[in-house]
Amino acid sequence: MQAQAEAQIIEAEERLRTAMLHSDVGVLDELISPDLLFTTHQGQLISKQEDLQTHRSGAIRFHELSASEMQVCMHDSFAIVSVRMKTAGQYLGSEFSQLLRYTRVWHKQPSSQWRVVGGHISAVQE
Repeated sequence: MQAQAEAQIIEAEERLRTAMLHSDVGVLDELISPDLLFTTHQGQLISKQEDLQTHRSGAIRFHELSASEMQVCMHDSFAIVSVRMKTAGQYLGSEFSQLLRYTRVWHKQPSSQWRVVGGHISAVQE
C-alpha cells in the first residue's frame, strides 16, 4: 500500500512540475489545497490564490524546471517531498536562472486525491 501511495506522490509531483512549466492553472488548482501555506525563497508567505494568480497573469513564466534528487517520506495521510530543481524563466519581465530545493507537504483526505498543503523553497549553493 505504501509503495502505491509513493507512486501516486511521484506522479503528482510530475503533474505539478509540468503544470508549473506551462502555467496550467486548471491543473495547479486541482493539485493545490485551498489551505496552502507556501514560503518562497525570499521568505514571503503565499496562498493558493496568490500562486494561481501569478501563473494566470503571466507574472511568472518558466522555461525550465528540471527535477533531480527527489526524496519522498510517506506517512499515513501525508507525504513530505524534497526535490532539487534547476529553474529558468521570467518573473515580472526579468530573466532568472536558479538552482532551488522545493520541500512540499502533500495531504490526502479520505476519498480524495493528494494535494499540496504546505511548502518551502530554498536556494541551493553550488
